[in-house]
Amino acid sequence: MEFGKIDQLAVNTIRTLSIDQVEKANAGHPGLPMGAAPMAYVLWSKFLNVNPKNPGWVNRDRFVLSAGHGSALLYSLLHLAGYDVSLEDLKQFRQWGSKTPGHPEFGHTPGVDATTGPLGQGISMAVGMAMAERYLAAMFNKPDIELVNHYTYVLCGDGDLMEGVAYEAVALAGHLKLNKLIVLYDSNDISLDGPLEWSSTENVAARFRACGWNVLRVEDGNDLAAIHAAIAEARTVTDKPTMIEVKTVIGYGAPSKQGTAAAHGSPLGSEEAAKAKEMYGWTLPPFTVPEEVRTHMLEIGKRGAALEAEWNSRLEAYERAYPDDAKRFQQALGDKVSVDWDKVLPTFEGAVATRDAFGKIVNAIAPHVPQLVGGSADLSGSNKTLLKDLGHFKPGNYSGRNFFFGVREHAMGAMLNGMTLHGGVMPFAGTFLVFCDYLRPALRLAALMKQPVLHIFTHDSIAVGEDGPTHEPIEQLASLRAIPGFKVFRPADATETALAFKYALEHRDGPVALALTRQKVPTLAEVQANRAQFERGGYVIFQHGQGDALILMASGSEVQWVLGAGKALAERGVAVRVVSMPCLDLFNEQDEAYKESVLPKRVTKRLAVEMASPMPWYQYVGSEGEVFGIDRFGASAPGDIVVEKYGFTLENVLKLAESVLNR
Repeated sequence: MEFGKIDQLAVNTIRTLSIDQVEKANAGHPGLPMGAAPMAYVLWSKFLNVNPKNPGWVNRDRFVLSAGHGSALLYSLLHLAGYDVSLEDLKQFRQWGSKTPGHPEFGHTPGVDATTGPLGQGISMAVGMAMAERYLAAMFNKPDIELVNHYTYVLCGDGDLMEGVAYEAVALAGHLKLNKLIVLYDSNDISLDGPLEWSSTENVAARFRACGWNVLRVEDGNDLAAIHAAIAEARTVTDKPTMIEVKTVIGYGAPSKQGTAAAHGSPLGSEEAAKAKEMYGWTLPPFTVPEEVRTHMLEIGKRGAALEAEWNSRLEAYERAYPDDAKRFQQALGDKVSVDWDKVLPTFEGAVATRDAFGKIVNAIAPHVPQLVGGSADLSGSNKTLLKDLGHFKPGNYSGRNFFFGVREHAMGAMLNGMTLHGGVMPFAGTFLVFCDYLRPALRLAALMKQPVLHIFTHDSIAVGEDGPTHEPIEQLASLRAIPGFKVFRPADATETALAFKYALEHRDGPVALALTRQKVPTLAEVQANRAQFERGGYVIFQHGQGDALILMASGSEVQWVLGAGKALAERGVAVRVVSMPCLDLFNEQDEAYKESVLPKRVTKRLAVEMASPMPWYQYVGSEGEVFGIDRFGASAPGDIVVEKYGFTLENVLKLAESVLNR
């Protein structure tokens, strides 16, 4: 394909708009936009199918700027393509309340498909997007009507590919042969500290090939025709994803800073910026878009609007020809469930491990929620996440609903984020609670983006037993609860497990984690009797008299002991109340009247019990109360022995309750 003056003028417009944003803010990363503008321009102007007037069109291509520090590049593209991002927005780059924050934020800026900046997360989320695209295509496409068929494009840098999470995701993408995934690698041999050779000399292309990727290379990042040819070739590959290594010069055009780390994360300065523009032949004032470039770039939107209109016609034909599938498709896109919970949820009695309860619950619900897909980081047998008889997502069967992530916890978390960002699926995945630390950056991003991913964290306490302190979580519950907007449920029994799962599927405004037991716990009649209050996060399950002498509270498996202690005290005439606290975050969201009804201020003698760090519970017990938790690591022995040695028995909890009561 031939490129002319208008194309180069458009590239330089992207560069100068990016420079201007960083210079005006006196903060930002100009180097990537200056070097990567040509590849971004070719992708957006010639290949990317999006409709700026409807950024959420389901069959659009996805674009993930994994190197999120280069956000000025993305904002320039969004403005030029016709998204609701104005020149004034560009002038407010990195300022309070603007649409153009320092790193791209999903849900904040129109056209941003993922929140990026923490390196490695973007490319990993893009793998999840590509997985969701293949799943939906397999589920809904018909021989005569194709509803789902689009690409996921990534622009990443050297730093992205040094992050371990990226390697995890790249390996699984190659294994799954996700051919609709194309990565543009801005290979400029510079990292923030200096030349890349100071920290990395690996053959990145060889690594991608070893992972089963098609690998292409463009020697000159300013060669628009070569970039176009590489992307066009990548789109012809049907059996593997493609990585295109594009050799660029960071800060291209800045005479004293190009090709050095000085161009990475600081403004060029007025003198250097002026010299860069002079090198581009640019004589226009800051934040100027030549009219011919504006007209040229708005063709992106026109092309996308026409493609969406054609797709809408296809959807109408699909609705006529396949009404039942069309209804399921719309339900999947609406991220809603329609389940007769009372009819479908299993009931439990006796002693049941909450992880086992989850396995039964999810398999009872899965046939009624076809968009529900799940997996595990090589622990499906332990996490009880396997959806029985619903297939294995793999090349040749992208309709399988079980995802085998391998021992790749971090990538699993990021890929779940990508699936929910794509839409049309409700993903969940499992690992041991202690290993949530492996995927914490992805959990934090899920909360930041308000994505309704569901994490199943089993083996939730020192009752894990023989595996010892390496596998027994102590600080993990506290650290998860500290993430804003991340709801952590620790069910007391099988009934609360079912209610927590129901909550996760019905409330789609943020991530949810279920912390589940390995050991059996009794099914509590008191929970069943008060289940209507479960979604308040904390609720009274037992009370004697006014319950105004002592409050006992706990989450998870420890509820059985505070309940037993409460009943024993009640037999002595103590006005005690027992509170199950399955979700502290949810309880804290309740109005003051409800919180007062559960934890009345007049009752100052309180005991909270949890086999974990006591930190989160001090907010509830006050100065006269006590928290019985764990402030040291676990031990290796049979689980019941470890629990007993750490004092988590009915007898000891009763003794502690008496001590608090008699102060």
